Amino acid sequence: MLNPKNTALVIIDVQGRLARIMQKADDLFKNLAMLIKGARLLEVPIIWMEQLPDKLGSTVAEVSEHLDGLQPIAKGVFSCGQNAEFNATLDEINPENVVLAGIETHVCVYQSAMDLLKKNYNVEVVADATSTRLEHNKEIGLEKIRRAGGQITSVETALFELQGKATGDQFKQLIEIIK
Repeated sequence: MLNPKNTALVIIDVQGRLARIMQKADDLFKNLAMLIKGARLLEVPIIWMEQLPDKLGSTVAEVSEHLDGLQPIAKGVFSCGQNAEFNATLDEINPENVVLAGIETHVCVYQSAMDLLKKNYNVEVVADATSTRLEHNKEIGLEKIRRAGGQITSVETALFELQGKATGDQFKQLIEIIK
């Protein structure tokens, strides 16, 4: 089970023009915003990744505005797990569970999931907070992750699992985020 003390959220490469040509980009940005706001409310550590930001641009404003106070980690590899700064940050957090969201499902999200599974993390991919340029590639990426032992979840499933109870001020604030 996900809980804030054993989980890290990774936001992967939601950058520039590439992010804007994803399938259902507006829904993707809205769902990522909900996921990030919920994670911050629940005090889940967030690792923010950017693929070659000097070439692809920075994270889109619809997402980055919810990551204030955090700094993105630049990478030149598809898998986050092949980046030394990412691995050092993950080691500091020391989670059991790593929740992945971002783009593209069948490339950077998939390859990150594979490397994290090899390191014995429980990996959960937030299906409604990932996307691809071509719709069938999303399903291929999710299926490959599932077959390798990763879990597929949704924004609401992950956030309510992290919340764990239907009472208290935090729960009321989470409901407002999801609305």
